[in-house]
Amino acid sequence: MNEISTGILLTILIALILLSAFFSGSETALMTLNRYRLKHLADEGHRGAKLTKRLLNRPDRLLGLILLGNNFVNILASAIATIIAMRLYGEAGIAIATGLLTLAILIFAEVTPKTLAALKPEKIAFIAAYVYTPLLKLLYPLVWLINIFANRLLALVGVHAAEGKKDNLSADEFRAVVHETRHFIPDQHSEMLLRILDLEKTSVEDIMIPRNEVTGIDLTDDWSDIERQITNSQRTRVPVYHDSIDHTVGILHLRKVLNLLARGELNLDSVNAQIRKAYFIPAGTSLTRQLLNFQKKKRRSALVVDEYGSIQGLVTLEDILEEIVGQFTTDSPTRNFDIHTQDDGSFLLDGGTHIRDINRNMNWSLPQGGPKTLNGLILEHMEMIPEPGTSLLINNYSIEIMRTSKNAVQSVRILPLHKDEDESDQDDDQYGDKN
Repeated sequence: MNEISTGILLTILIALILLSAFFSGSETALMTLNRYRLKHLADEGHRGAKLTKRLLNRPDRLLGLILLGNNFVNILASAIATIIAMRLYGEAGIAIATGLLTLAILIFAEVTPKTLAALKPEKIAFIAAYVYTPLLKLLYPLVWLINIFANRLLALVGVHAAEGKKDNLSADEFRAVVHETRHFIPDQHSEMLLRILDLEKTSVEDIMIPRNEVTGIDLTDDWSDIERQITNSQRTRVPVYHDSIDHTVGILHLRKVLNLLARGELNLDSVNAQIRKAYFIPAGTSLTRQLLNFQKKKRRSALVVDEYGSIQGLVTLEDILEEIVGQFTTDSPTRNFDIHTQDDGSFLLDGGTHIRDINRNMNWSLPQGGPKTLNGLILEHMEMIPEPGTSLLINNYSIEIMRTSKNAVQSVRILPLHKDEDESDQDDDQYGDKN
């Protein structure tokens, strides 16, 4: 080393600092790569992506190689810097070399390359993959020996490097990814993806046509009434029952029946011949499960029943699909959502309106964990049938009862409160007071 000139040593020192920068930057680039984009590029045939993906399959070996190279060049750079400093400043040069080299490595070999790699990970990672692939083969015995000791230490705490990193996304993580990438895909598509994720959290109770709104055919009615219902129904599939919908005998496809009407063959016997066995589902079924069940059983509608077997409502395949893509039909009646804006900024709603529909259409946050309708929510809070004029406060929404019947709230007026209003009074007003 004494025979080498100071100029050459300085050149070697600069080269070693650059090598250190390469090792540091490539480490950051490889570890911050988007694994899903990397997989996509590799599947598309990108050679750099293929090499990178292969290296990242065993991160313990890759890190062992990078750290081996990085520590080697840093130690060698420290030795050369010490020799140069002693030649120039004598014994005092050791301290000078330590300070200057530390500063140089920190700026030029750590912070700067790692920042660049974090901003441009793909370009640096793919270039590094071409270097590390043959280098790993060359130094494999040494890297393998280092990994043996490191992996044994990890095994003591229950970590096994050979298992690799799992890149599976949970539903919540995927939802976050969709939100982050909304500027890359149309808003309508991202909304559909998010709604698909929400299907598992939503049950058929949330979207079904409630029992009191289900229109069906009572076979005990006069034939003229049955014929009128068949010709005037807005749905293609309706339940058929005796006296009560709880005594449903099946589902009638009205298009087939109308063909009989056109041929003059429509009568009670021909109607009975077209009735298909009803399909019943439990109330707590998630929309994801029910969508698969509809596909498996080749059905398009089902009657929702509670734990006692009583029919609670009707859900159709179209209802579930509309949860994903939004409303796409205008001829099929769904749950009513009538809201009227008042002059004072309040809103007049029907008591039977579903809370989920209110929150979705109005961007409100009324509680959805319990009752499904506005009437049910009010009755749960009041624990009684309130009289008109009664007011209560739920989740910062001022609700005034406008009209009631013997067993339900018919209409209400809601005035959303501003978030900066004093919330300390909420507890006093929670259950309302009569005006």
